[in-house]
Amino acid sequence: MSEFKVLIVDDSPFMRKVFSDVIDADAAFKVLATASNGKEGVDLALELKPDIITMDLEMPQMNGLEALQRIMNIQPTPVIMLSAVTDNGTRDTIKALQYGAIDFIRKPDGAVKLDIRQVGEQLLEKLHIALETMSSGSLRMLPAVEEKAVIIVQPTPAPPLTLSPIVEDPANKVGKPDKPGIAVDTIPSNIASVKEVQPKENVSKEGATHSRKPEAKTDKPAPRISSVLPVAETGMTKPKSQETRMANESSQRAKPVARVQSDSVVAGKKTSKPAVTSEKASSSLTNAGTTAKPRGSTQFEQLVAIGTSTGGPRALHEVLTGIPAEFPAPILVVQHMPPKFTFSLAQRLDNFCSIHVREAVEGELVETATAYIAPGGKHMSLKKEASGKYRIRLSEEGPRSGHMPSVDVLFESLIGQRQLVRHIVLMTGMGSDGAKGMKALRSDGAATTIAESEQTCVVYGMPRSAVELGAVSHQLPLQGIAPAIVQEVRSRKP
Repeated sequence: MSEFKVLIVDDSPFMRKVFSDVIDADAAFKVLATASNGKEGVDLALELKPDIITMDLEMPQMNGLEALQRIMNIQPTPVIMLSAVTDNGTRDTIKALQYGAIDFIRKPDGAVKLDIRQVGEQLLEKLHIALETMSSGSLRMLPAVEEKAVIIVQPTPAPPLTLSPIVEDPANKVGKPDKPGIAVDTIPSNIASVKEVQPKENVSKEGATHSRKPEAKTDKPAPRISSVLPVAETGMTKPKSQETRMANESSQRAKPVARVQSDSVVAGKKTSKPAVTSEKASSSLTNAGTTAKPRGSTQFEQLVAIGTSTGGPRALHEVLTGIPAEFPAPILVVQHMPPKFTFSLAQRLDNFCSIHVREAVEGELVETATAYIAPGGKHMSLKKEASGKYRIRLSEEGPRSGHMPSVDVLFESLIGQRQLVRHIVLMTGMGSDGAKGMKALRSDGAATTIAESEQTCVVYGMPRSAVELGAVSHQLPLQGIAPAIVQEVRSRKP
């Protein structure tokens, strides 16, 4: 097998030396070159075309975020970020994951007791995961998420709620990979096909223009995608007269940086484009008086639970920004991520979403129109009180399948809670966490079990496992998940 070529970009000569020694000691990898700043990194990436890049965040001349964006715009390449465990470092890491980085490792830091040996081991682990997924063809490089910062919708008459089938867009073609193992996709914004999965049959590969090897062998064939789940053509418009606040990322409240005059969504299709203002101009919007997000209610009959891993921050941004402010259900989210980073993820998502997004806290009451992200290093579950209200429960019982938080732990806490209409979602991620829990919930009467389709997953691992178990009722491309969730919830609202 040929060596996996790595480009190291770091302003520290010491770290460049350490990483070079660690990587070259593994027969599967070879250090192609090193760069001392982001500009050199971009130049070398375009010239040498490495298989993967390690990128420091804080560097002179050009930082890691800017270098990442340039590389992803010109020559998409898998990038692993090197992140400091600081407020700025965690925030920038979340940005990097949304801009296209596939993963990150933490720098040595006394506070988290990481030494050089541990960092080297973590880097090799991430490199081997990237090698495995690229070799199997299951790693995909997708466009960065569109940052829909502040949404101001002009009042319009609410259309009647009607259901009609969605016809798959024939223009939805998957781009050819730039090199083996990496598929660079351009997914049209109007993609909204929703396909129903019939268990125990074969998955159709229609629409794919490249092949993949399976992530793991299985005795059971994957289910066949056969029919279309109705999703409303109308009724997806964001709530009237609703403004979301864009926070300065160093504070809890912020000024908006973009303004959308009208952003109606019809089965995942935008009907207008945002007009982006400058930060100076946007400050006048705040001064003019933005409104706070409406508070949720502790009374609800439906609930959404989402599990994701590699590629998740990008996917969560796409889904949660598509949920309207008056959403009549809470959303519980497990994203595989270390402590501190989940807080920054929640904070950043809250800046862009119409609903509240926050890191979950032990014992807090669960409310509608709010997404709760499980803290890194803790499992999250849902508990019902005698009063009929629900609270968040956090535990540190140890990793499940190598993960803490674990999607399966969250999903299993919803088994038996049949008084709730449960909508379950698994999105991009390595491995199989959440698949068994989703299967159990489907058997327990969950209303909807959705897996992100292969064509939009960064890594088609967790959704694939759920499909192969027969746990999935419907597969959707990423852009179709939020509209389908909203429609499913609204169609069951009393």
